[in-house]
Amino acid sequence: MLIRIADSVKLVVKLLKHNCRIPESHMNKPHSLYIGLMSGTSLDGIDAVLAKIGSSGEVSALDAVSTSFSTELRKALFELQSPGTNELHREKQAGNALALAYAEAVNQLLQKTNLQASDITAIGAHGQTIRHQPHLGDMAYTHQTLNPALLAEKIGIDVIADFRSRDLAAGGHGAPLVPAFHAQQFVENKNLAILNIGGIANFTLLPKDGQVTGFDCGPGNMLMDAWIHEHQGNAFDENGNWALQGKVNEALLARMLTDPFFTKAPPKSTGRDDFHLGWLQEKLNGENFLCEDVQATLLHLTAHSALEALARHAPQTQKLIICGGGARNHALMNLFKVKSQHFFKQPLEITTSDSAGIDPQLVEGLAFAWLAWAHKEKRPANLPAVTGAKGSRILGACYPA
Repeated sequence: MLIRIADSVKLVVKLLKHNCRIPESHMNKPHSLYIGLMSGTSLDGIDAVLAKIGSSGEVSALDAVSTSFSTELRKALFELQSPGTNELHREKQAGNALALAYAEAVNQLLQKTNLQASDITAIGAHGQTIRHQPHLGDMAYTHQTLNPALLAEKIGIDVIADFRSRDLAAGGHGAPLVPAFHAQQFVENKNLAILNIGGIANFTLLPKDGQVTGFDCGPGNMLMDAWIHEHQGNAFDENGNWALQGKVNEALLARMLTDPFFTKAPPKSTGRDDFHLGWLQEKLNGENFLCEDVQATLLHLTAHSALEALARHAPQTQKLIICGGGARNHALMNLFKVKSQHFFKQPLEITTSDSAGIDPQLVEGLAFAWLAWAHKEKRPANLPAVTGAKGSRILGACYPA
């Protein structure tokens, strides 16, 4: 399957000579093995995905493991989302700890699949976003904490990391990065939209005829996870069961939807810098709400903001494929189907990436395996129509084993 991306994206296929060149032993193989590592904004753990990637970039998932963050690492990463004392030291320590946790996940995957490190061409490692400030012109930045050199040293495999910086340097947001992968992986003869619901929710729009576009549309699981952790100590609301015990507060929902991010035109991206418990407390405005009612309202916020954005920017969408952890939230999936009737005149087919043969939880891990492949092949992997960059760029930095 050929990569389907915007016409303006010219793929550079000539290999450059540097430390991360493709080993000669892999040059004539019909496919190579890559591992994608993803730990998302929800801070719920690590997905390590083994991918087989063909010479044209066609991807299939072979196996995967998921591991949880230790309580200490999750706490350290969460605290780094906000300014604090001794930040530089704490961030470097968290980056080291994350590299060791990534290495453990990779080792588990290699053991599970009876593979050696030498069988893997490279690892694509996203790291953990702790700051995302794309609106500052030449001073814009994004930072994903990780020590990729330590990961390469521990695991003995080339590590490709820091995927966002190059797009940001070219005037883009550095996010979202998965639409180029979505455009290759999900191809149908209809107007298609892919919605990834991790901590943040983001769209890839794949019209039958026209340019691939995409953007972050708002909070996904992040606020729901934060609220239930604050009040019940749980990492997430399984199947939305707690939200189902509450009742949506329409006035609170309307107040949340007044945030200017929701009406901002793409390209746009967001993160925990914008949507966090402090943001939610501001919207609660000191009023007394039942905790379960707030959770129900946050569930509606995720579905409403996504569907409203889809109706505004791609009203001709015929099919919506949902992936990410949110696809496993039964209450959220049902809410999408109910609310879509209010936003679309024609019936909107809604399904998960399971229908395309891909576990929703593994899509982002596969995407970062593919981004590592694109780096090795010296192929641009950003879409300027999505990120707002000045042009196509080769993404990532290589840390040789």
